[in-house]
Amino acid sequence: MARKDEKNVEKGQEKKPKNTKYTRGIPVAYSNIKDKKLKSRIKKTESRFQDAAEKAEKLEMILPEEVGYLEAEGMEKTYNFRQEELAKNVDINTSKKIFNLDLKDFGPYSIDYTRNGRNLLIGGKKGHIAAFDWQTGKLGFELHVKETVRDVHWLHNETLLAAAQKKYVYIYDNRGLEIHRLKNHIEVNKLDFLPYHYLLASVGNAGYLKYQDTSTGQLVAEHRTKLGACHVMAQNPHNAVMHLGHGNGTVTLWSPSMTTPLVKMLCHKGPVQALAVDRGGNYMATSGLDGQLKIWDIRKYGVVQEYYTPTPASSLSISQMGLLAVGWGPHVSIWKDAFKTKQQSPYMVHHQPSSAVHDVHFVPYDDVLGLGHGKGISSMVVPGAGEPNYDSLEANVFQTKKQRQEMEVHSLLDKLQPHMITLDPTVVGKMDRASKDVISKERQEEYDEAHPKGPIQLRNKARGKNSSLKRFLRKKQHNVVDQRKLDAMAKLEKEKLIRVKRARGEVEEGEKPFTALDIFAGKKAKTN
Repeated sequence: MARKDEKNVEKGQEKKPKNTKYTRGIPVAYSNIKDKKLKSRIKKTESRFQDAAEKAEKLEMILPEEVGYLEAEGMEKTYNFRQEELAKNVDINTSKKIFNLDLKDFGPYSIDYTRNGRNLLIGGKKGHIAAFDWQTGKLGFELHVKETVRDVHWLHNETLLAAAQKKYVYIYDNRGLEIHRLKNHIEVNKLDFLPYHYLLASVGNAGYLKYQDTSTGQLVAEHRTKLGACHVMAQNPHNAVMHLGHGNGTVTLWSPSMTTPLVKMLCHKGPVQALAVDRGGNYMATSGLDGQLKIWDIRKYGVVQEYYTPTPASSLSISQMGLLAVGWGPHVSIWKDAFKTKQQSPYMVHHQPSSAVHDVHFVPYDDVLGLGHGKGISSMVVPGAGEPNYDSLEANVFQTKKQRQEMEVHSLLDKLQPHMITLDPTVVGKMDRASKDVISKERQEEYDEAHPKGPIQLRNKARGKNSSLKRFLRKKQHNVVDQRKLDAMAKLEKEKLIRVKRARGEVEEGEKPFTALDIFAGKKAKTN
């Protein structure tokens, strides 16, 4: 069967895979391609895709969990299900994940979860900061800084956190003690952290994007956006590129090694209110003050879908399984398969009475959505949102203190450098070999003019007679000997010329006649 399938692919026929879940589209018919190199490259690529799909299908058999979604019967719709009804029909552990924290005095609240989804960090705009294990209800710390808190964010794990306060950015530990005050980050509106690079990114009213290395304490980069104050920022988990939303409706993509944006996109007719990027780095969701919600394909920088929200969306979040949460006014809408096809109705909806939603975040590796609003914190169950099978080497949900310490050490040893952040992370580590078959005729002409003798041939390093030092000394010695020969020949020529003049009787005044005895005496004739 395998040989028959390979023949079908070579003839250009469509091969029907056993499981279309992991396939990457219809195989390319490369039998009619005349270019041999292109044909072989496509053939190898298709074989890799086929092997990857087969391995993923085999691996699926040993995965313990599967994704489960809400399913409605008959004419019923899934968006009609309320959290109260779900709490009555699920197990006790899942029902405990549906809760509300009434904190009316210090809102609206910004929230953030750790990478393993275990700990929750909240920050009220009026100065309230707290961190706790939201699954067990164990409080880590709680404090009031008595000034404005614009945003909060965890660092590499639950032991350190950053808070963007009225003027500076402060770093606290898991007991609420102030560790650092970052004076270079002034009037910050948004914070984000790159876990593989140990970089804390911030942007604020001054319009500067700054990267702070939390392992060494150095300010890695400081870029001026030249687009005014910025209130929207999100990172691309695939390549660690920062996406900034500006007041003129544009979204810019930044890396620490470039002082200008990598990409500049005009996304909305009004200021950008929120944006989010999916885990694969292929799609981006943006919302603007014009009431539009747009889905973008970052690979081609084009619009895929467009939606309209009655109130401009204030917050967006994309789950690990591709669900899109949109917070607009007191409402939250969750969309399923929003990046694939145009959706007519949402997957789930939630209403927070008399309280505008300020921040939404999906919990990693769990079917839970956290809401930060004007009256506190809320948590709702969204079936099918989280990744059911986690990698304990990446983010361990049940890690102990010892495992956390070991993971912290390994992550520091494997830390990536800031200059490795690029739009295409696959180019890192590759060699750019310019060949005559690839480069254009103009580049080939420029290369030939710059290298008239052909390409430089590298020689092996020699340690004996042909070493660079030996060659230099030999060349220098030869030059000295040649100069001595030239000087001696010049003297002989001058003496010969004087003898000829004296033989003709053309001896100048003041000169003594030259005789044969002068040669043996070693006397020098006068020369003017």
